[in-house]
Amino acid sequence: MKILLIGGNGFIGTPLIEILRRAGHELAILHRRDRDNSLPAGVLQIQGDRNRLPDSENALRRFAPDVIIDVILSSGEQARQLTQVARNLACRVVALSSMDVYRAWGVAVGTEPGELEPVPITEDSPLRTVRQLYPAEHLRMMQGIFTWVDDHYDKIAVEEEIMKDREAKATILRLPMIYGPGDNLHRLFPLVKRAADGRRSMIVPEDFAAWRGPRGYVENVAHAIALAATSDRAHGRIYNVCEEPSLSELDWRSNIAQTMKWSMEFITLPKEQTPKHLWLPGNTAQHMVVTSDRIRRELGYKEPIPTAESIRRTVAWEQQNPPAHVDPQQFDYDAEDAALLIAG
Repeated sequence: MKILLIGGNGFIGTPLIEILRRAGHELAILHRRDRDNSLPAGVLQIQGDRNRLPDSENALRRFAPDVIIDVILSSGEQARQLTQVARNLACRVVALSSMDVYRAWGVAVGTEPGELEPVPITEDSPLRTVRQLYPAEHLRMMQGIFTWVDDHYDKIAVEEEIMKDREAKATILRLPMIYGPGDNLHRLFPLVKRAADGRRSMIVPEDFAAWRGPRGYVENVAHAIALAATSDRAHGRIYNVCEEPSLSELDWRSNIAQTMKWSMEFITLPKEQTPKHLWLPGNTAQHMVVTSDRIRRELGYKEPIPTAESIRRTVAWEQQNPPAHVDPQQFDYDAEDAALLIAG
Protein backbone atom coordinates (compact mmCIF):
# COMPACT_ATOMS: atom_id res chain seq x y z
CA MET A 1 0.00 0.00 0.00
CA LYS A 2 0.96 3.66 -0.39
CA ILE A 3 0.65 5.31 3.01
CA LEU A 4 1.04 8.99 3.85
CA LEU A 5 1.84 10.04 7.41
CA ILE A 6 1.15 13.55 8.64
CA GLY A 7 3.57 14.34 11.45
CA GLY A 8 5.24 10.95 11.24
CA ASN A 9 8.74 11.78 12.46
CA GLY A 10 8.10 12.00 16.19
CA PHE A 11 7.45 9.80 19.21
CA ILE A 12 4.79 7.55 17.66
CA GLY A 13 5.69 8.10 14.01
CA THR A 14 9.26 6.83 14.31
CA PRO A 15 8.39 3.22 15.26
CA LEU A 16 5.30 3.33 13.03
CA ILE A 17 7.45 4.07 9.97
CA GLU A 18 9.72 1.15 10.78
CA ILE A 19 6.78 -1.25 11.18
CA LEU A 20 5.21 -0.16 7.89
CA ARG A 21 8.54 -0.29 6.03
CA ARG A 22 9.21 -3.84 7.26
CA ALA A 23 5.79 -4.81 5.92
CA GLY A 24 6.77 -3.52 2.46
CA HIS A 25 4.52 -0.46 2.21
CA GLU A 26 5.52 2.66 0.26
CA LEU A 27 5.66 5.66 2.60
CA ALA A 28 5.55 9.43 2.41
CA ILE A 29 5.62 12.01 5.21
CA LEU A 30 4.17 15.51 5.18
CA HIS A 31 6.03 17.84 7.53
CA ARG A 32 7.23 21.43 7.72
CA ARG A 33 10.94 20.79 7.34
CA ASP A 34 12.69 21.05 4.01
CA ARG A 35 14.29 17.70 4.77
CA ASP A 36 14.67 15.43 7.79
CA ASN A 37 17.89 13.43 7.49
CA SER A 38 16.85 11.16 10.37
CA LEU A 39 14.16 9.54 8.24
CA PRO A 40 14.99 6.24 6.53
CA ALA A 41 16.03 6.23 2.89
CA GLY A 42 13.15 5.58 0.55
CA VAL A 43 10.58 7.55 2.56
CA LEU A 44 9.27 10.38 0.40
CA GLN A 45 9.32 13.74 2.20
CA ILE A 46 6.70 16.33 1.29
CA GLN A 47 7.11 19.79 2.76
CA GLY A 48 3.84 21.39 3.83
CA ASP A 49 1.80 22.92 6.64
CA ARG A 50 -0.80 20.63 8.16
CA ASN A 51 -2.80 23.74 9.14
CA ARG A 52 -3.07 24.57 5.42
CA LEU A 53 -3.43 21.06 4.12
CA PRO A 54 -5.30 21.90 0.87
CA ASP A 55 -2.22 23.87 -0.23
CA SER A 56 -0.33 20.54 -0.40
CA GLU A 57 -3.04 18.65 -2.27
CA ASN A 58 -1.24 18.59 -5.64
CA ALA A 59 1.92 17.17 -4.08
CA LEU A 60 -0.12 14.59 -2.23
CA ARG A 61 -1.98 13.70 -5.41
CA ARG A 62 1.32 12.89 -7.12
CA PHE A 63 2.07 10.38 -4.36
CA ALA A 64 -1.53 9.05 -4.58
CA PRO A 65 -1.86 7.52 -1.10
CA ASP A 66 -4.24 4.69 -0.35
CA VAL A 67 -4.33 5.73 3.30
CA ILE A 68 -3.50 8.89 5.26
CA ILE A 69 -2.47 8.36 8.89
CA ASP A 70 -2.71 11.66 10.78
CA VAL A 71 -0.57 11.41 13.89
CA ILE A 72 -0.94 15.02 15.07
CA LEU A 73 -4.60 16.03 14.81
CA SER A 74 -5.52 18.67 17.39
CA SER A 75 -8.66 20.52 16.32
CA GLY A 76 -11.88 20.19 14.38
CA GLU A 77 -10.65 22.56 11.67
CA GLN A 78 -7.57 20.43 11.04
CA ALA A 79 -9.81 17.37 10.78
CA ARG A 80 -12.16 19.17 8.38
CA GLN A 81 -9.26 19.99 6.05
CA LEU A 82 -8.00 16.41 6.30
CA THR A 83 -11.34 14.89 5.32
CA GLN A 84 -11.69 17.35 2.43
CA VAL A 85 -8.27 16.43 1.01
CA ALA A 86 -8.83 12.70 1.60
CA ARG A 87 -12.15 12.90 -0.23
CA ASN A 88 -10.50 14.62 -3.19
CA LEU A 89 -7.74 12.00 -3.25
CA ALA A 90 -10.20 9.12 -2.76
CA CYS A 91 -8.19 7.63 0.12
CA ARG A 92 -8.90 6.38 3.62
CA VAL A 93 -8.07 8.23 6.84
CA VAL A 94 -6.72 6.80 10.09
CA ALA A 95 -6.91 9.46 12.80
CA LEU A 96 -5.20 9.28 16.18
CA SER A 97 -7.44 10.44 19.00
CA SER A 98 -7.16 10.20 22.77
CA MET A 99 -8.98 8.60 25.66
CA ASP A 100 -9.47 12.11 26.99
CA VAL A 101 -12.66 12.20 24.88
CA TYR A 102 -14.44 10.06 27.47
CA ARG A 103 -16.65 11.58 30.13
CA ALA A 104 -14.71 9.56 32.70
CA TRP A 105 -11.55 11.51 31.82
CA GLY A 106 -13.40 14.77 32.40
CA VAL A 107 -14.57 13.49 35.79
CA ALA A 108 -11.00 12.47 36.64
CA VAL A 109 -9.52 15.88 35.80
CA GLY A 110 -12.40 17.73 37.47
CA THR A 111 -14.13 19.37 34.50
CA GLU A 112 -17.10 17.04 34.18
CA PRO A 113 -19.93 17.42 36.75
CA GLY A 114 -22.03 14.61 38.14
CA GLU A 115 -21.54 11.04 39.25
CA LEU A 116 -18.56 8.79 38.62
CA GLU A 117 -18.56 6.96 35.31
CA PRO A 118 -18.78 3.15 35.52
CA VAL A 119 -15.88 1.07 34.28
CA PRO A 120 -14.64 -0.64 32.19
CA ILE A 121 -14.82 2.03 29.51
CA THR A 122 -15.67 0.82 26.01
CA GLU A 123 -15.78 2.63 22.68
CA ASP A 124 -19.50 3.19 23.33
CA SER A 125 -19.04 4.84 26.74
CA PRO A 126 -20.27 8.45 27.09
CA LEU A 127 -18.05 11.26 25.86
CA ARG A 128 -17.40 14.51 27.69
CA THR A 129 -20.13 17.13 27.76
CA VAL A 130 -17.73 19.93 28.74
CA ARG A 131 -15.65 20.54 25.64
CA GLN A 132 -13.00 22.79 27.22
CA LEU A 133 -10.93 20.07 28.88
CA TYR A 134 -7.77 21.94 29.84
CA PRO A 135 -7.38 25.47 31.27
CA ALA A 136 -5.36 27.98 29.26
CA GLU A 137 -2.20 27.62 31.38
CA HIS A 138 -2.25 23.83 31.04
CA LEU A 139 -2.79 24.13 27.30
CA ARG A 140 0.24 26.44 27.03
CA MET A 141 2.28 23.86 28.96
CA MET A 142 1.15 21.15 26.53
CA GLN A 143 2.10 23.33 23.56
CA GLY A 144 5.60 23.69 24.99
CA ILE A 145 5.94 19.90 24.93
CA PHE A 146 3.83 18.94 21.92
CA THR A 147 4.29 21.47 19.13
CA TRP A 148 1.31 20.07 17.20
CA VAL A 149 -1.22 21.07 19.90
CA ASP A 150 -3.06 24.23 18.83
CA ASP A 151 -5.26 26.71 20.73
CA HIS A 152 -8.40 24.81 19.72
CA TYR A 153 -7.35 21.38 20.99
CA ASP A 154 -10.43 19.13 21.13
CA LYS A 155 -10.26 15.48 20.15
CA ILE A 156 -14.05 15.19 20.26
CA ALA A 157 -14.30 17.82 17.50
CA VAL A 158 -11.63 15.88 15.59
CA GLU A 159 -13.63 12.67 15.80
CA GLU A 160 -16.87 14.38 14.79
CA GLU A 161 -15.31 15.73 11.60
CA ILE A 162 -13.53 12.47 10.77
CA MET A 163 -16.63 10.31 11.17
CA LYS A 164 -19.05 12.77 9.55
CA ASP A 165 -18.52 11.27 6.10
CA ARG A 166 -19.45 7.60 6.43
CA GLU A 167 -18.38 6.86 2.86
CA ALA A 168 -14.79 7.84 3.71
CA LYS A 169 -14.34 4.57 5.66
CA ALA A 170 -12.23 6.35 8.25
CA THR A 171 -10.79 4.73 11.39
CA ILE A 172 -10.22 6.37 14.77
CA LEU A 173 -7.82 5.08 17.40
CA ARG A 174 -8.23 6.34 20.96
CA LEU A 175 -4.79 6.17 22.53
CA PRO A 176 -3.75 5.80 26.20
CA MET A 177 -0.91 7.27 28.23
CA ILE A 178 2.05 6.19 26.08
CA TYR A 179 5.51 5.42 27.43
CA GLY A 180 8.69 4.42 25.66
CA PRO A 181 11.83 5.82 24.01
CA GLY A 182 11.19 9.37 22.86
CA ASP A 183 8.47 10.12 25.43
CA ASN A 184 8.35 13.91 25.67
CA LEU A 185 6.61 13.68 29.04
CA HIS A 186 9.32 11.40 30.49
CA ARG A 187 6.69 9.45 32.41
CA LEU A 188 9.18 7.03 33.96
CA PHE A 189 11.88 9.60 34.76
CA PRO A 190 10.82 10.39 38.36
CA LEU A 191 11.24 6.73 39.26
CA VAL A 192 14.44 6.31 37.23
CA LYS A 193 16.04 9.33 38.90
CA ARG A 194 15.14 8.16 42.39
CA ALA A 195 16.71 4.78 41.66
CA ALA A 196 19.84 6.50 40.30
CA ASP A 197 19.98 8.71 43.41
CA GLY A 198 20.00 5.63 45.61
CA ARG A 199 16.56 6.22 47.14
CA ARG A 200 15.27 3.10 48.88
CA SER A 201 11.69 4.28 49.31
CA MET A 202 9.12 6.41 47.55
CA ILE A 203 5.89 7.84 48.91
CA VAL A 204 2.71 7.40 46.91
CA PRO A 205 -0.45 9.22 48.08
CA GLU A 206 -3.10 6.66 49.01
CA ASP A 207 -5.70 8.04 46.63
CA PHE A 208 -3.34 7.98 43.65
CA ALA A 209 -1.80 4.63 44.59
CA ALA A 210 -5.12 2.91 43.95
CA TRP A 211 -5.94 4.82 40.73
CA ARG A 212 -6.00 2.74 37.57
CA GLY A 213 -5.42 4.24 34.14
CA PRO A 214 -4.72 3.11 30.55
CA ARG A 215 -1.13 2.69 29.35
CA GLY A 216 0.60 1.55 26.20
CA TYR A 217 4.17 1.04 25.02
CA VAL A 218 4.91 3.18 21.99
CA GLU A 219 5.98 0.36 19.64
CA ASN A 220 2.92 -1.69 20.57
CA VAL A 221 0.66 1.31 19.94
CA ALA A 222 2.37 1.82 16.57
CA HIS A 223 1.65 -1.83 15.76
CA ALA A 224 -2.05 -1.23 16.46
CA ILE A 225 -2.04 1.82 14.17
CA ALA A 226 -0.42 -0.20 11.38
CA LEU A 227 -3.06 -2.91 11.74
CA ALA A 228 -5.88 -0.37 11.51
CA ALA A 229 -4.31 1.30 8.46
CA THR A 230 -3.96 -1.92 6.51
CA SER A 231 -7.12 -3.82 7.45
CA ASP A 232 -10.39 -3.55 5.52
CA ARG A 233 -12.24 -4.57 8.65
CA ALA A 234 -11.17 -1.32 10.35
CA HIS A 235 -13.23 0.82 7.95
CA GLY A 236 -15.64 3.05 9.86
CA ARG A 237 -14.54 1.74 13.26
CA ILE A 238 -13.36 3.32 16.50
CA TYR A 239 -10.85 1.41 18.63
CA ASN A 240 -9.39 1.79 22.10
CA VAL A 241 -5.72 0.84 22.30
CA CYS A 242 -4.18 -0.02 25.68
CA GLU A 243 -2.53 -2.71 27.76
CA GLU A 244 -4.69 -5.03 29.80
CA PRO A 245 -5.23 -5.31 32.65
CA SER A 246 -5.10 -1.66 33.73
CA LEU A 247 -2.74 -1.69 36.70
CA SER A 248 -3.08 0.59 39.69
CA GLU A 249 -0.42 3.28 39.97
CA LEU A 250 1.12 1.44 42.90
CA ASP A 251 1.24 -1.86 41.03
CA TRP A 252 2.65 -0.13 37.93
CA ARG A 253 5.52 1.44 39.88
CA SER A 254 6.17 -1.81 41.73
CA ASN A 255 6.25 -3.66 38.42
CA ILE A 256 8.88 -1.26 37.07
CA ALA A 257 11.04 -1.62 40.18
CA GLN A 258 10.79 -5.41 40.14
CA THR A 259 11.59 -5.61 36.42
CA MET A 260 14.68 -3.45 36.93
CA LYS A 261 15.63 -5.27 40.17
CA TRP A 262 15.60 -2.03 42.14
CA SER A 263 15.44 -2.35 45.93
CA MET A 264 12.75 0.27 46.33
CA GLU A 265 9.83 0.23 48.76
CA PHE A 266 6.66 2.11 47.89
CA ILE A 267 4.97 3.56 50.94
CA THR A 268 1.39 4.81 50.76
CA LEU A 269 0.40 7.69 53.00
CA PRO A 270 -2.80 9.69 53.34
CA LYS A 271 -2.72 12.69 51.04
CA GLU A 272 -2.56 15.13 53.96
CA GLN A 273 0.62 13.42 55.19
CA THR A 274 2.23 13.36 51.75
CA PRO A 275 4.55 16.21 50.66
CA LYS A 276 2.69 18.44 48.21
CA HIS A 277 5.19 17.92 45.40
CA LEU A 278 3.96 14.32 45.22
CA TRP A 279 0.29 15.24 45.00
CA LEU A 280 -1.60 14.60 41.77
CA PRO A 281 -4.52 16.85 40.78
CA GLY A 282 -7.97 15.58 39.93
CA ASN A 283 -10.53 13.12 41.20
CA THR A 284 -8.73 9.83 41.72
CA ALA A 285 -12.02 8.15 42.67
CA GLN A 286 -12.71 8.07 38.92
CA HIS A 287 -10.72 5.20 37.51
CA MET A 288 -9.89 5.00 33.79
CA VAL A 289 -10.11 1.24 33.34
CA VAL A 290 -10.45 0.89 29.57
CA THR A 291 -11.08 -2.24 27.55
CA SER A 292 -9.32 -2.80 24.23
CA ASP A 293 -11.30 -5.95 23.46
CA ARG A 294 -12.70 -4.62 20.17
CA ILE A 295 -9.38 -4.15 18.37
CA ARG A 296 -8.09 -7.44 19.76
CA ARG A 297 -11.18 -9.31 18.59
CA GLU A 298 -11.71 -7.63 15.21
CA LEU A 299 -8.13 -7.00 14.06
CA GLY A 300 -6.30 -9.67 16.04
CA TYR A 301 -4.25 -7.09 17.93
CA LYS A 302 -1.87 -8.21 20.64
CA GLU A 303 1.24 -6.55 21.97
CA PRO A 304 4.32 -7.81 20.09
CA ILE A 305 6.66 -6.56 22.83
CA PRO A 306 6.05 -7.90 26.38
CA THR A 307 5.66 -5.46 29.25
CA ALA A 308 8.95 -6.39 30.91
CA GLU A 309 10.91 -5.68 27.74
CA SER A 310 8.92 -2.47 27.17
CA ILE A 311 9.91 -1.28 30.64
CA ARG A 312 13.57 -2.19 30.16
CA ARG A 313 13.77 -0.30 26.87
CA THR A 314 12.04 2.73 28.32
CA VAL A 315 14.23 2.86 31.42
CA ALA A 316 17.38 2.56 29.30
CA TRP A 317 16.22 5.48 27.17
CA GLU A 318 15.35 7.59 30.23
CA GLN A 319 18.78 6.91 31.72
CA GLN A 320 20.48 8.07 28.52
CA ASN A 321 18.11 10.96 27.75
CA PRO A 322 17.09 12.79 30.94
CA PRO A 323 14.89 15.88 30.55
CA ALA A 324 16.72 19.06 29.62
CA HIS A 325 15.22 20.82 32.63
CA VAL A 326 14.55 19.02 35.91
CA ASP A 327 12.51 20.80 38.59
CA PRO A 328 14.45 20.25 41.85
CA GLN A 329 11.25 20.69 43.85
CA GLN A 330 9.96 17.51 42.25
CA PHE A 331 12.72 15.67 44.11
CA ASP A 332 12.53 17.27 47.57
CA TYR A 333 13.99 14.31 49.41
CA ASP A 334 14.24 16.23 52.71
CA ALA A 335 10.48 16.72 52.73
CA GLU A 336 9.91 13.07 51.83
CA ASP A 337 12.23 11.85 54.61
CA ALA A 338 10.50 14.13 57.10
CA ALA A 339 7.09 12.75 56.11
CA LEU A 340 8.31 9.19 56.49
CA LEU A 341 9.81 9.97 59.90
CA ILE A 342 6.51 11.42 61.11
CA ALA A 343 4.56 8.48 59.70
CA GLY A 344 6.87 6.13 61.62
